[in-house]
Amino acid sequence: MSADIMMSIPNGNGNGNAQPDPQRTYQVVVAATKDMGIGKDGKLPWKLPSDLKFFKDVTLTTSDSGKKNAVIMGRKTWESIPLQNRPLPGRLNVVLTRSGSFDIATAENVVICGSMTSALELLAASPYCLSIEKVFVIGGGQIFRESLNAPGCDAIHITEIETSIECDTFMPSIDSSVFQPWYSSFPVVENDIRYCFTTFVRVRNSAVEHISQNSDQVFDDKPDAGKFEVKKFSFLPKMIFKKHEEYLYLKMVQDIISDGNLKDDRTGTGTLSKFGCQMRFNLRKTFPLLTTKALFWRGVVEELLWFISGSTNAKIKNNPNDRRIILSAWNPSDLKLMALPPCHMFAQFYVANGELSCQMYQRSADMGLGVPFNIASYALLTCMIAHVCDLVPGDFIHVLGDAHVYTNHVRPLQEQLQKLPKPFSILKINPEKKNIDSFVASDFKLIGYDPHEKIEMKMAV
Repeated sequence: MSADIMMSIPNGNGNGNAQPDPQRTYQVVVAATKDMGIGKDGKLPWKLPSDLKFFKDVTLTTSDSGKKNAVIMGRKTWESIPLQNRPLPGRLNVVLTRSGSFDIATAENVVICGSMTSALELLAASPYCLSIEKVFVIGGGQIFRESLNAPGCDAIHITEIETSIECDTFMPSIDSSVFQPWYSSFPVVENDIRYCFTTFVRVRNSAVEHISQNSDQVFDDKPDAGKFEVKKFSFLPKMIFKKHEEYLYLKMVQDIISDGNLKDDRTGTGTLSKFGCQMRFNLRKTFPLLTTKALFWRGVVEELLWFISGSTNAKIKNNPNDRRIILSAWNPSDLKLMALPPCHMFAQFYVANGELSCQMYQRSADMGLGVPFNIASYALLTCMIAHVCDLVPGDFIHVLGDAHVYTNHVRPLQEQLQKLPKPFSILKINPEKKNIDSFVASDFKLIGYDPHEKIEMKMAV
């Protein structure tokens, strides 16, 4: 693959290679229930091997093999770690305690500090400023209360426990005026516990805009309220950074440009093409409006409102287990009357666990101009139907037949591949509207959409 079409993915070393960081920032790693419960009787009230693996992978992995990460914890958290597992190997263990009698027998890779402030000052000074790549805060409750929403917190990696579990130790809620989801895994079930992994990133240095996932008061426009004060997110561990779902699209574009089949097309422009591709987007927390170039959101909304009717949601309300909840735009008897047969021709809806998912088949997919618009359009349709059916959005699966890049789009797409994604926005729908035919464009608000600039591409006709 030629170097000029490689995607730009940072190495995840947020501290750089040379100069010491004068003020250490940190990331929080935690597992919590919906009401932010994190423990019971001094222990984790769940056994989730995948969560332990996630914790290990995030806190242990570095981009620079010559460095290690630091984990900051309170004394009770230190004592809750099984004796054979402490100190946590491969990491500098920083234990916070004000007890002068606390003794860890000068264990290797362990230091004691009296406070978060003193710990961060220690890690910002020599020799740790040169040997420690990232700093993670791992508990317990008091440490989380002090650090979770503090200015020094860059990111929060949280295992969100959806199953109700009794706890006696709690942490504060994540401040949604400052943090926005970067990535959220699809839900998994382990030992009868349903959970997902979510990473929140700091997108603002202060509460310039209050975003409440549970608030209905989101329909007042505020100039520049959605603009990020924090522009770069390369401080994230690389394994987390590259999980951003926009890379599904970017990697597909890169693959088509690099290895696609050169084909003629009806416009005479020529395409690079691949057959049978798929992307899967998680609609539970964020909305997949691409950020590596600016998209016309109002155009997405207005076209969809013109396109839809109320026939699909009636079947979902009356028989959610039906396997024939189909939206078809392909009418063979009318094809001869059409200037261009529909590209996004067939969608199927699926209800499970109170969630609505959609799979759409697109026979012909223009990766440069059409597909970003199509992703947003069918994601919005899924969210709208879920809303009026008292369900929550689940997954949008986008299946592409002939996925192609027009030859005159290669250069602008190469430019787009060099852009780093930003957090996806959050979609809010007017809670007063419960009839799909009653929606107007002002009923939909995107919170925190701050894309890169528009990239011009000529439409092939």
